[in-house]
Amino acid sequence: MLSQKTRYTIRALQHLADLYPEGRAQMGEIAEAQNIPAKFLTVILSEMARAGIVLSQRGRDGGYQLALHPVDIRYGDIVRITRGSLALVPCASRYAHEKCDHCLPESECRLRALMLKVRDETAAILDSITLADPIEGVPEFIEDQL
Repeated sequence: MLSQKTRYTIRALQHLADLYPEGRAQMGEIAEAQNIPAKFLTVILSEMARAGIVLSQRGRDGGYQLALHPVDIRYGDIVRITRGSLALVPCASRYAHEKCDHCLPESECRLRALMLKVRDETAAILDSITLADPIEGVPEFIEDQL
């Protein structure tokens, strides 16, 4: 499951992508438009600036803008920056691998084998979609689908 931080980060970066290349947004504008708490947004934008994704400019005409073209920012990278991994379990992580507590040896664990496939498919999808790609309308939620 995506953390709230990751979801907020994606929404903030989508907002900035909509303004690219010339637009700049102030923090309050992003917070209000995307329903993100301002204190949380400060942390998120600082982290994205350190990662080279966002530029900030102080002053009256200041604000935040993407440091890269939206086509160069993949959703998979955003998740990795904010979450550390695309894997659902630590033993399936490519870059933050850890052995699971209370588990079978990795070479025998079918759950790990399954989670490696899930991680690879998730990475393939998220790494193929960028902030420049249109994300079409959201389907209506229907309770009967549950």
